[in-house]
Amino acid sequence: MRSSLADKRWHSAGIGSPRRPQDMRIAIPIHAFEPGGVERVGLRLAERWQEEGHDVAVVLGRDRGTCREDRPALDYRTFREPIPTAGWETIWMMLCLLRFLMRERPDVIFCPGLTYTAPCVVARLLLGQCCPPVVVKVSNDLDRPDMSGPLAAPYRAWLSLQGRLLDHFVAIGAPMREPVASALQIKADRVSVIPDPALSQAECAGLAKLAGRKANDRAGRSFLAVGRLVPQKNFALLLRAFAAMASPGDRLAIAGEGPCRAALEREAGRLGIAAQLTMPGHVHDMTALYRDADVLVLSSDYEGVPAVVIEALAAGLPIAATDCCASMAWLAGDGAFGRLAPRGDAAALARAMVEASKLDPPQEDRRCFAADFTLERASQHYLGLFAEACEAQAPEKSGEQVREPRGGGVCQGNHHHKA
Repeated sequence: MRSSLADKRWHSAGIGSPRRPQDMRIAIPIHAFEPGGVERVGLRLAERWQEEGHDVAVVLGRDRGTCREDRPALDYRTFREPIPTAGWETIWMMLCLLRFLMRERPDVIFCPGLTYTAPCVVARLLLGQCCPPVVVKVSNDLDRPDMSGPLAAPYRAWLSLQGRLLDHFVAIGAPMREPVASALQIKADRVSVIPDPALSQAECAGLAKLAGRKANDRAGRSFLAVGRLVPQKNFALLLRAFAAMASPGDRLAIAGEGPCRAALEREAGRLGIAAQLTMPGHVHDMTALYRDADVLVLSSDYEGVPAVVIEALAAGLPIAATDCCASMAWLAGDGAFGRLAPRGDAAALARAMVEASKLDPPQEDRRCFAADFTLERASQHYLGLFAEACEAQAPEKSGEQVREPRGGGVCQGNHHHKA
């Protein structure tokens, strides 16, 4: 088994070194231009690294998606789809990433979220030491309520396999570090903490200008939720909570799109709150929604560090949320910035929404907290990790030739072979 970054000494807090590495070749797998937070953050980091002079290649499964028109100008590598691949995108990405790695030799693979660990594991298994080091951003808590019962043992085995085969992991909030190491069965020094880059510094400053401002003098409270309309987000729970606590003048907006839309609209009708609910779909510019809102609500069953919470704090909003991740109490400022409820408890979430609507913590505290989650800060920390990963791998390959998979040549060091 290859040596890992466990042999390196990391900062005592697990923060990746921000030192400037030499120009690097970075590969990033992305399924498509969909509005998920993993893909959005991954592409923004890629754009930042490219601006700083690094050679970034995005291995793209499908050149389609809701956010295609807003995609950054990057080097996208696509392969012809034999049939539509949306229904088997993980298997297709395994093939795409393998084909890319057999043609070219990046210095490092950045796995932008847990959705992409399977292709990276397959690449390591099939390519062995010809596979570049893999740095994984752990985008969700690994304690998954949907992975219980008969799924629990296979899920634990899958996490253990990732821990054995992939090089280094990034927890996107400080409270995640120890649980991630435990779930993956690895030492804590193979997990670094880099706050999730939800915002650029300019966006953080722009949202701060909204704090304390309202678009109108309407009566009633305005609650906002943001996310894909998928079971993980449990917006049905939010609808029940809102129905339990809302006054006639209160409003709820759920910004996002997904397969659960029709079911949520039916549930709102059944609960008698359809007239108070707005579902505008995917919203590119959230400024108006943050300006109009009084409280940001998160009803998810599981998350990592939700970017929407960081955005809301930057905009001066209190939050009401389920205790859906190890970082949630930390994000809520241990009660200073918001109120929490147990996962799946509509009555408790309703109470949290009422209590959060009465909070008014100091704006400066919220803004300072949100400022840690900026693209500019995270970019440099990731580059430091990539450099460490390459240095950890280099001694294994120094002066040693390993047969390369078909596609030619000799896998030696970190040389690059263009197709």
